[in-house]
Amino acid sequence: MRPDDWHLTHDLDAFLERAGDFLRSRPALHTVPLTVVDTLRRRGPHVYGTEDPLFGALDTGDGVTGVFFRTPPHRLNLTSLTEEGAEALAERLAADGHDFPGVSSDRDTAALFAAAWSRRTGLESRQVERQRLYRLGELTSPGPVPEGRARVAVAADRDLLIRWHDAFLDDTGAHTGQDAGAWADSRIAYGGITLWETPDGTPVAMSGATPQVAGQVRVAPVYTPPALRGRGYAGAATVEVSRAAQASGAAEVLLFTDLANPTSNGLYQRIGYRPVTDFAVHAFG
Repeated sequence: MRPDDWHLTHDLDAFLERAGDFLRSRPALHTVPLTVVDTLRRRGPHVYGTEDPLFGALDTGDGVTGVFFRTPPHRLNLTSLTEEGAEALAERLAADGHDFPGVSSDRDTAALFAAAWSRRTGLESRQVERQRLYRLGELTSPGPVPEGRARVAVAADRDLLIRWHDAFLDDTGAHTGQDAGAWADSRIAYGGITLWETPDGTPVAMSGATPQVAGQVRVAPVYTPPALRGRGYAGAATVEVSRAAQASGAAEVLLFTDLANPTSNGLYQRIGYRPVTDFAVHAFG
């Protein structure tokens, strides 16, 4: 396998022409690239940052077997690769002078690429996050449903969504690069956030879902303000979002958890989510 077997482009349409079928072939494992590419198509190439995204597909002539994308200044995101594929990609990106803060992929691929990148650049790598991908099986309520009801967020909730978007990023340490207002507008436009509100109409938690792409929907983000946690609000909202995703015809309803958070992992399993595979994030430098 040669470094030139990796075909790199900034052209989203060209990338999808080459790699679209491959991405759609494993919608659960490819949920992140599928949803990111969909967002770029709907909202423009600079939704995650001012630089043009970079895409790559591994194609030795017998079809695509792996892809990556990067939305600068964020980390590299990879689908599953063999050791040879990871080595070839590291060699290609290093030779072309690329620089990025880290890599995210399934646990084994992330480790393979991080080691290859360190050998070629001299940069140290360290695992900074462990995630688990879950798929919904039989949906169940996690316990007594708190008083209140679920409703889809509307334009009048925009300021609240902006605040909770930023609070969620602060809590998780994530940095998507999206403008919070534009994110809220996009979610409101397609009904992508469900709020749980108390009987007096006060919103107390939110649970979101991505648009359906290739038959899969991913639940995210899920957030409850710290003072309101432990009362079942997020679980109730997530049950409603999951139910709506199934009712919409999604073949697979997915979500990621941080493995360092046993509370969320336990909650989602009680709702009916079952592990698919583990992912990892490695930082460089």
